[in-house]
Amino acid sequence: MIPDPVGQPLLQPRPGMRYDRHGFPIPAEFEPPVPDDQSDLSGPSRLSTAGQPRAGRRQARPGRGKRIFLLAVLLGLVVPAIAGPAVMPAVRQAVVQWSLERAIMREGRGAVGAAIGDVTRAIDWAGRSLENDPQWKSSLLCWRAMLKIENRDTGGGLADADLAASVAPTAIQPLRIRALANVILGDADAALAAAEAASRLAGPVDPEALNHLAYIRALVGRDLEAALADIETALAGDEGGSPERLDTRGYILHLLGRQQEAIDDLNLAIEAAQEERRRLVLLAGHVTRGELDYRLRSADQSLAVMHHHRGLACKALGLLGQAEQDLTVAEQKGFDPSRGVF
Repeated sequence: MIPDPVGQPLLQPRPGMRYDRHGFPIPAEFEPPVPDDQSDLSGPSRLSTAGQPRAGRRQARPGRGKRIFLLAVLLGLVVPAIAGPAVMPAVRQAVVQWSLERAIMREGRGAVGAAIGDVTRAIDWAGRSLENDPQWKSSLLCWRAMLKIENRDTGGGLADADLAASVAPTAIQPLRIRALANVILGDADAALAAAEAASRLAGPVDPEALNHLAYIRALVGRDLEAALADIETALAGDEGGSPERLDTRGYILHLLGRQQEAIDDLNLAIEAAQEERRRLVLLAGHVTRGELDYRLRSADQSLAVMHHHRGLACKALGLLGQAEQDLTVAEQKGFDPSRGVF
């Protein structure tokens, strides 16, 4: 399985802070839960970057007045009156931050179309800042590309991935998204070409690159023995085995007709992914509701893919009851190839 291609921070992380694979900080200690009336992301919050909550102690939440001010900025009611050249950079930064926070919240709640609008607003308002930071611009375009793919606008997602690649030619994420989009569009040659290019950029022994290339090969049904060799190499240096890589090997083994081995791998992948999700649930009250929803939604989509793969292997082995159960769970958790959740 391919982990979320947009896993890198969208703004600069704070020095000394540890981040999880979704780009969120790992709290040094738990703090008292924030009351429900303080966990809304409809205005600026603790987030200092897109998907990266501010490190350290909780700070006072911005009041209603600041939210109204930002909304007024968006409506063009405040800027013409008071914002001169000295004020505009701060205003732009506030609008960009607020827009990205709302995108996190809305994506977490499944409002993908609205999240696309939020990311687009952030890109538009960032202006010159993006031109001076091509990696950031590429990351934002990659995020919007994935949102468009999930919104069943695969062509739009592919266009954003191509634009992201032109902005940052050495970035790997645009190529991985391009591969995913071409799988959905049914262009196996283009998908493999993009995955192979991403692997070359990442290096021949990069585990994530090996996993990605192996999974794209599996999705298009080509070079399965080479795909198995790649994922074996990726897992060799992965103590315990990440859920995504175990899932990739399990799916490839299924395609090769080795169903019991596939089920064994997929059992381990699902168990590990469920444990990761349980750890996320423990963050309730220590991160905003929007941040938690975002991470849980990603975890559920990963589990959807793993259950689908196990369902296919069980069906091929004649375990029809287990297969039906897995395929139902996969659908409930959001498995949908037309939206890139596969």
